[in-house]
Amino acid sequence: MAEENKSATLTIDGQSYELPLHSPTAGPDVLDIRKLYAQAGVFTYDPGFTSTASCDSTITFIDGVKGELLHRGYPIDQLAGKSHYLEVCYLLLYGALPTAAELETFESTITRHTMIHEQMYNFFRGFRRDAHPMAIMVGVVGAMAAFYHDSTDISDPVQREIASHRLIAKMPTIAANAYKYSIGQPFVYPRNDLDYAGNFLNMCFSVPAEEYQVDPILSRAMDRIFTLHADHEQNASTSTVRLASSSGANPFACIAAGIACLWGPAHGGANQACLEMLKEIGSVDRIPEFIARAKDKDDPFRLMGFGHRVYKNFDPRATVMKQSADEVLDLLGVENNPILAVAKELEQAALNDPYFAEKKLFPNVDFYSGVILEAMGFPTSMFTPIFALSRTVGWISQWKEQLSDPAHKIGRPRQLYLGETERDYVDIENR
Repeated sequence: MAEENKSATLTIDGQSYELPLHSPTAGPDVLDIRKLYAQAGVFTYDPGFTSTASCDSTITFIDGVKGELLHRGYPIDQLAGKSHYLEVCYLLLYGALPTAAELETFESTITRHTMIHEQMYNFFRGFRRDAHPMAIMVGVVGAMAAFYHDSTDISDPVQREIASHRLIAKMPTIAANAYKYSIGQPFVYPRNDLDYAGNFLNMCFSVPAEEYQVDPILSRAMDRIFTLHADHEQNASTSTVRLASSSGANPFACIAAGIACLWGPAHGGANQACLEMLKEIGSVDRIPEFIARAKDKDDPFRLMGFGHRVYKNFDPRATVMKQSADEVLDLLGVENNPILAVAKELEQAALNDPYFAEKKLFPNVDFYSGVILEAMGFPTSMFTPIFALSRTVGWISQWKEQLSDPAHKIGRPRQLYLGETERDYVDIENR
């Protein structure tokens, strides 16, 4: 917890209470209300906990007004432009950028954990063919606790470390298997000669009948998608992982809970919603119609993939993602894909319209990542699983941080009760 150096006075019914104020290294001061109920007999009311700090953390910092996202102090645009996903994983997990030797060891460890237990393939075959890949991932990741008993004891630092490596390494395999199963193709085993992103693309798109070459531009774009979604502070799914962890649940159950939360369309489905909007627009000539609808206050239509709930100026991840989107579209072209043609024209139309500039409704990371994944050939049902794959390291880093905090306790939010007060039971014949 940040050092306590200030206080605030709260007065209730003429009685005053001194509450500590903590000053973080970045961001606004935090009012400490942990003893408020014991002292004053009242709770605070904050639906969605949007004004409540549930923990202290050293991992990720967001300043939505400035459009700033830092991982362990490093700006996301520098990490996405100069680093790569597994190096960012190391940074999030251990708090510092690795040396060359440390990175080589870490990458080797992750690479050699990418295979899943052979009996786990039976889980995939037990789902219906039309099962959503996220449903499969929730089930399979939760089931990992039934196979990897040597990494479920959260009191053992060594087991926590093994579980962390296993989850980061095996999540691409699980996501790719969910995709392959949904389209009726054979599972593809991971390859140790490929890097993290290239291995995922190979497991998704290669088939036994012919050789598949991983294009370096596509691999780099996928790596950036992973990097730009690696962690995002105390969002809904991360908070879910922390809440599940607070009960002492095993790591696989906690990450499965995070995946389930991410599945919600208000959280992890933004890039899928963006693609569905592009499909609704349908053709370039209809863009002016939808631009006009977006400006109409009486029309419920909204441009998906523009603006951001947290970032009030611009999404710092979008600049790097736009670069990858341009590279991918230059490589694959948009001539035979009307959705991508609409995306490219809509981007320019919105960027050149003063209305969107005034409202700061710029294309965000979801817009560009959706365009990239569509161009690569992923169905929209795979967008959120790829998000879950990317966010796994963030969830694990937050999970590890919470477990190492000696002050952590089980989560137990309070409520503002508005129901009936005590009343007597009435026998059924008298009702």
